[in-house]
Amino acid sequence: MATSKLMGAIKFSPVDIEARAKLAFQSGDTVKVWSKILDEKGKSRLQAFEGIVLARKHGKEAGATFTVRRVASGVGVERIFPLYSPMIDKVEITKKSRARRSKLYYVRTKAVKDVRRKLRSAVNSADAQDVEEESTEKTEE
Repeated sequence: MATSKLMGAIKFSPVDIEARAKLAFQSGDTVKVWSKILDEKGKSRLQAFEGIVLARKHGKEAGATFTVRRVASGVGVERIFPLYSPMIDKVEITKKSRARRSKLYYVRTKAVKDVRRKLRSAVNSADAQDVEEESTEKTEE
């Protein structure tokens, strides 16, 4: 009887496992993950990583992970977070959205295509301006 009371008082993990298991986010949602970053002096600080959830793997078991993608200064950055990691302080759900797939890996190629399209249009418009400038210089002569 006393051992069962003692077992209830012992905490096996620094993470509130029930609260993490109840997090209701899925692929396509935008989340902000606050993770602890260790400094050289042994101190830790919080750093936010906000982006779209591409995948959730392994459900609610101990090894569950989720992948978050964001674009930082024109470069796509992805991080894989363990759901029950003590290095994660909290997970905030910024925006809910409905996705038709559970794994949104196609977003990677779609983003690359959009960037290429923008570059192509920027290059084409720059070429057009150069051609216009050359034609105006010729007419002035």
